[in-house]
Amino acid sequence: MSSRIELRDVEVEIGGEIIIPRVSLKLEGPGLVTVIGPNGSGKTTLFRTIMGLIKPVRGRVLVNGRDVTGNPETAGRHIGYVPQLSAFNSEFPITARELVESSLSLRLKPPRLRTPPEIRRAAAEALEAVGASDYADKPISRLSGGQLQRVLIARALVWDPPILLLDEPVSAIDPAGKMEVIELIAKLSTRKLVVVASHDPGVYARHSKLIVVVNRGVRLAGPPSEVLDPRKLAEVYGDSVILVEKCVHLVDSHAA
Repeated sequence: MSSRIELRDVEVEIGGEIIIPRVSLKLEGPGLVTVIGPNGSGKTTLFRTIMGLIKPVRGRVLVNGRDVTGNPETAGRHIGYVPQLSAFNSEFPITARELVESSLSLRLKPPRLRTPPEIRRAAAEALEAVGASDYADKPISRLSGGQLQRVLIARALVWDPPILLLDEPVSAIDPAGKMEVIELIAKLSTRKLVVVASHDPGVYARHSKLIVVVNRGVRLAGPPSEVLDPRKLAEVYGDSVILVEKCVHLVDSHAA
C-alpha cells in the first residue's frame, strides 16, 4: 500500500505571520515519523496543512502522488487524522461504537457500497484492533483519556488508510494508558506510515525511524541517533533541553 507525503517549497501564513517558511520534506512508510518542536513551533499547523485544512500561500502538498494542497476531501482519501484530545468534544451523546461506525458511514456516498452489517463488522474489528472492545458500548463522555484516544484511533483506522497523522496522542493520558497507546502506535507503524506530533522526542524515540524537528520551519530531520543530540536540540529548544545521565528531556508543558 502506497504511503508517502511530500511537501514542496511549502510556505504557510496565518494572520499575516509566516508560521511555516519554505519547507520541503519527504516522508515515506511504513514506519513511525515523530515531529517534535517547542510550544508554538507549528506542529499542528504542519499537520493541518498536510490534511488540506490550511492552504499554503505557496508550494504544494502531495500525498501518494496526488496534489492535496488546500483540499481536505482529497487528502482524507489517503490519511486518517487523529486530532488532539483537547480539540475533540467528548460530551457528544454517542457511544464509542457509534462514533467509529459513523466515521465509515459518512465516507460512503450513495449508492452505499457497504451494508449496515458490514459497517458494524468493520467498526468492531477496528475497536478490537486498538483494544477498545470492552467499552465499545459506553458513551464517549464516560471514557478515560486513554480509552477515548484508542477510540479516536479506531475511528481513523476503520477504513484502513495507508497513512495516519496523530497530533499529540498521549498528551492528556495517565502514565499507564500512555504506554499502552505508544505501543499501539508502534504496532500500527509496522504496516502504515504513521506521523505523530510530540513535544518530547523521548516518548517515541525507540520506535521512530525518523525525527523531524520543527520551529517555524524544519530545523532538523534524521534518525534518532543523529537528531537527539543535546547540542543540536539546544539550538531549537534553548534552555528547555535538560540532559540527565545521557537521556534527553524537554521541559515544554504545552503542545503546539
